Amino acid sequence: MHDPAHALVQRHTLPARSRAGLRAALVAHALLAPLAALAQQPAPPPIDTHIGLIYRPQPAPSSYDAEAAPEDEGLAGAKMGIADNNTTGRFTKQTFALDEIALSDEKPDAVAAAKELIGKGVNYLVLALPADAVLAVADAVKETGAVVLNAGAPDDRLRGADCRVNVFHILPSRAMLTDAVAQYLTVMRWRKIFLIVGPTDADKAYAEALRNSARKFGLKITAEKPWTFGPLAKARGDTPTRAEAMVFTRGLDYDMAIVADEEGDWGDYVSYRTVDPRPVGGTQALTSTSWSPVLETWGAAQAQNRFRRLASRLMRPLDYQVWAAVRTVGDAVTAKKTNDPAVLAPYLVDPAFNLPAYKGVSLTFRPWDHQLRQPVIVVQPKALVSVAPEQGFLHQRTPLDTLGVDLPETTCKFK
Repeated sequence: MHDPAHALVQRHTLPARSRAGLRAALVAHALLAPLAALAQQPAPPPIDTHIGLIYRPQPAPSSYDAEAAPEDEGLAGAKMGIADNNTTGRFTKQTFALDEIALSDEKPDAVAAAKELIGKGVNYLVLALPADAVLAVADAVKETGAVVLNAGAPDDRLRGADCRVNVFHILPSRAMLTDAVAQYLTVMRWRKIFLIVGPTDADKAYAEALRNSARKFGLKITAEKPWTFGPLAKARGDTPTRAEAMVFTRGLDYDMAIVADEEGDWGDYVSYRTVDPRPVGGTQALTSTSWSPVLETWGAAQAQNRFRRLASRLMRPLDYQVWAAVRTVGDAVTAKKTNDPAVLAPYLVDPAFNLPAYKGVSLTFRPWDHQLRQPVIVVQPKALVSVAPEQGFLHQRTPLDTLGVDLPETTCKFK
């Protein structure tokens, strides 16, 4: 007959070595059992993410125009971004692929291109296109849940009255670009501006952003004139209009001439042709930009070298902006372990998201207009001049929010 008391006596009279062995066996079982159960579970499936790029290739540059955009501008940046995503993906069982569509005269419709990509299961669309095309694509795909990343349109209206909840803006807005120039002028105490405005709508939009920046930072536009002398910067030789252009700057009181010439037709002509010796900036000469080959700090030199090996040329701003858009998707997929846009779109505006992008700080999105916060570099063609936000410009959230439209001023209302 079983005697419980006898069993109890036996348990308490086990040798010490036997009791220690029993305890060790029980602990080992407790630790290894969950691991064994985990090993029996199927491994998570690999994540394959396709990122779409819609762009319009630039025409082949003329032999004499060294500054013209290369035909693969933007596309080369996307390819480097995909390569970087896959470098990380090798360790996380994630793969990334690029599906690009080049618009042309035969295939001009960006909306049709976007729908073609959506039909293939692409949920992330990087657009290197003008503002109207960005809006058209965003509205066309809004019911699909796809995320649109604007890498080519700096228009402030896309971050304001025409904002869309499914669009995230990678490149700096015009307001950010002109704020960077205005901060530099403030630091230098060059407070008087001569504003020269070109004839295009983009030129006028840049000029309006510059006026807003001047008011914001206490600068004074002492003179403003339209440019009426044609595309002198693109002329192969000098013309009789040179004397008129020289007279154009006579008798004015200013510290710096700011040119608004986004097409690059005439802005480069102004430097060294003013009557009085004055610096020139804006869209030419001293410029503010997202990226430049002269940037080599914060690990940027490594990125410049990798890009040169990939594309056999220097990295331009649009290349960087498309690269950053592709990396935004890659970093979000890696962090959340999914490529579901319903999960990743809210995550992009979460404070936990940040994008390392060779600018000294991690970049984040503003929740009120989906603009990517970032330093803006101020450069001349051969050297880095400064980086905005400049020291001393403070903000309750981050100094990066001193560039562009802040929350109290935004006209963006997501529907």
